[in-house]
Amino acid sequence: MAPEPTPEEVSQFVERFAGILANSGVPTMSARVMGRMLVSPTGTMTAAELAESLKISQPAVSGAVRQLIQVSFITRERQPGSRKDHYRIRDDVFAAILERRNLALSEWESSSRSGADLFGPDNPVGRRLSEAADFFAFIHADMDQMIKNWRAEHPRRSG
Repeated sequence: MAPEPTPEEVSQFVERFAGILANSGVPTMSARVMGRMLVSPTGTMTAAELAESLKISQPAVSGAVRQLIQVSFITRERQPGSRKDHYRIRDDVFAAILERRNLALSEWESSSRSGADLFGPDNPVGRRLSEAADFFAFIHADMDQMIKNWRAEHPRRSG
């Protein structure tokens, strides 16, 4: 069994992980909160705990958690007897995020298909939009199957 990482090692990992996410388009504060939530032993943290551990302000935490709730990375909950919001990383979080993204691909396909119909198949714009719609449909179907395969091979674990 590996030794427990030091707080400094945990912090360095969170920042490296956040940097990779930020380079792929995730807002920096949200990326940092994502990284910190991933290494939380309980999978839950309060805004104050996030602010303290990341050395950021409460408003920065508020904006980041709002964005992470919108993309289904975390949920907000209240524990009995507490007035503080607790943020919990979702089970199966990355599959859930990809499912949400896959819904967007379906919307992109529909919108592109609508544009292709508007311009018609004999128009270069119509052909371009039709190809885009076909591409989005292809990716959507593959992503849907990949998520199903993942869940079949990796059933959710409790705890």
